[in-house]
Amino acid sequence: MSIVIKDATDIAGMRIAGRLASEVLDYITPFVVAGVTTGELDRLCHEYMVNVQGTIPAPLNYCPPGYTPYPKAICTSVNDVICHGIPGDKVLKNEDVVNLDITVIKDGYHGDTSRMFCIGTPKPFAKRLNDITYECMWLGIDQIKPGAHLGDIGFVIQQHAEKAGYSVVREFCGHGIGKVFHEDPQVLHYGRPGTLTELKEGMIFTVEPMINAGRREIKEMPDGWTIKTRDRKLSAQWEHTVLVTATGYEVLTVSAGSPPPPDFITNKSA
Repeated sequence: MSIVIKDATDIAGMRIAGRLASEVLDYITPFVVAGVTTGELDRLCHEYMVNVQGTIPAPLNYCPPGYTPYPKAICTSVNDVICHGIPGDKVLKNEDVVNLDITVIKDGYHGDTSRMFCIGTPKPFAKRLNDITYECMWLGIDQIKPGAHLGDIGFVIQQHAEKAGYSVVREFCGHGIGKVFHEDPQVLHYGRPGTLTELKEGMIFTVEPMINAGRREIKEMPDGWTIKTRDRKLSAQWEHTVLVTATGYEVLTVSAGSPPPPDFITNKSA
């Protein structure tokens, strides 16, 4: 599969899809509290996507080769779940951390984003992991411009995570996205600067580092989807979909409720 360079029509469609995906997270935020089940969060998001936005939840029945169809509209990854947690009877409790991963399809275009949520008052070590992971995502995004390389993104993410004493998941990565949910390029969250694919204007892909508090090794659960840390320690993930522009980048998955970029991004552009 070759990398698809998006034209003006594609970019306009991706802006809409990206904003809508982020608005699902805005909508669900007040409901992410102690006592709610992950299944209820899925139900609310599904109804909002279909009935309010007129979007299609991309994960529902998504079935790559070798997998069974994914059974829900969103992914809910709690505590030691790295990614692809299936919503169900799990009740969120105080001090839990949960990633909600949202992908919508609007007029054929995919918008893909995720956020971390802390239930009640997070433990200091959980908040630190969450904050460092958010910084990792933005450090990676800030490398994006024509002429840079995918290895530049992975390098800064890996450096920041490991300096904090954390590890980077290797088995899952960011990806190209457009009319197809997952397409080239693969966006690794580790690597060496100046290596891998050179970035060109019109590329669109996700940056979505998965950072573990302990070791990077993973464990797949019997449902065939849920991925956990092998050492049962916490994991965190943040995700944006990003366009390579003529001079740098544009984050497509932003909305009124999006958390602001870290100060080192805001101050740089001021």
